[in-house]
Amino acid sequence: MAEQTFDVVVIGGGPVGENLADRAARGGLTTALVEHERFGGECSYWACIPSKALLRPGNLLAAAKRMPGVPIGDSLDPEPVFKRRDEFTEKGDDSAQADWVRGAGIEPVRGRARITGEREVTVDGGQVLRARHAVAVCTGSVPKTPRIPGLADIPAWTSRDATSASEVPGRLAVLGGGVVGVEMAQAWARLGARVDLIVTGPRPLPRYPDFAGDAVAEGLRAAGVEMHTETALERAWKEDGTARLELRGGEVLTADRVLVATGRKPATDDLGLESIGLTAGGPLTVDDTGLVSEVDGGWLYAAGDVTGRALLTHQGKYAARVAGDVIVARAAGRPADTRPWSRYTSTADHYAVPQVVFTDPEVAAVGLTEPADGAPHRVVDIAIDVAGASLHADGYTGTARMIVDIEREVLVGVTFVGQDVAELLHSATVAIVGEVPLSRLWHAVPSFPSISEVWLRLLETYGL
Repeated sequence: MAEQTFDVVVIGGGPVGENLADRAARGGLTTALVEHERFGGECSYWACIPSKALLRPGNLLAAAKRMPGVPIGDSLDPEPVFKRRDEFTEKGDDSAQADWVRGAGIEPVRGRARITGEREVTVDGGQVLRARHAVAVCTGSVPKTPRIPGLADIPAWTSRDATSASEVPGRLAVLGGGVVGVEMAQAWARLGARVDLIVTGPRPLPRYPDFAGDAVAEGLRAAGVEMHTETALERAWKEDGTARLELRGGEVLTADRVLVATGRKPATDDLGLESIGLTAGGPLTVDDTGLVSEVDGGWLYAAGDVTGRALLTHQGKYAARVAGDVIVARAAGRPADTRPWSRYTSTADHYAVPQVVFTDPEVAAVGLTEPADGAPHRVVDIAIDVAGASLHADGYTGTARMIVDIEREVLVGVTFVGQDVAELLHSATVAIVGEVPLSRLWHAVPSFPSISEVWLRLLETYGL
């Protein structure tokens, strides 16, 4: 049985694992990165990158239709869209990503890794990797499939199938009104599929303010998506090569493909956690340094979706950079300052998690989306009705919300809904992280004519 010893062994070669391994290697630690599928991970090949590549052409077509004088067609040609998507994903070829790993001074190891003891990882084939200082788990998450009679027997898609398919289904049913559900429903509708979206509540995006879900629902309907709200899938069966879906109340839908977009769970089922006294299947509980608190000895770390903290690629990469720096400091015997907002703590997970839904209209939010119960919070909601928006598109509609801690006079949450609002989000994130007083934020003058003028209107409505 082959054995190798490194300072750090990272399990999971997606963006989170790559970032953690990179920080460890930059700090002078020998580092192995183990990946059982593709270096670059879910985001690069099946999630963030290909989904946005599928969404962007349809968003541009809709935007062009809002601009008089721009010569456009009525529909998309799917083939160039698929080709461009495949260029971003390299058609699944991860050799460039593996080359980057080697170039960063990290040892790439292919195979499925399982923890088999303290500071010990065993890879398919019997290779044993030992860690002098730390093992870090960055295995991400996997789709959750609801237990619905017959669902396993029909032609179903996971999110991976939805982002990698190269043929437009005639009829697509989407189960779930979260981010994946609404993004893929709109993308495939604009590529030519007839889409039914099944949502349990009165609107999609239940974790966002009602105005966000309502605006996205309107955008979905404009794209041709048939909304089925306040219902659920009761049972499914296959008939004549297609799926039949019976909804609550008896309505039956027919679909060539069914996208099951009902959430994700941490990928911990086959990590060997039992060997160190942990239970498989759930998240790894970590402190703000990334240390797994339920394991003695201070050697096991985790970052990203696998912790259940913030299931977003960018937030996972942030936590990975923190954990990598912590491992380097502790390996060198240096104290790691774990006070909030130090470089050794992922404090933003608690206060300022930015997230974007890349539908048309977009939803962009950071921090609180609703005031906290009992807290001294004031909500300011206004329409995005500024010169920059009017020039951006005829009939531009959107909403901006800010939530203010009136005792400290700082922002604790901002939400934007409208065409192309994602690029407004980082300014809100900076304001929240920096705890910029509103009296100082008033002096951050937005450029004219841009949609960022909405900041001036928010502050004026507040009373400045």
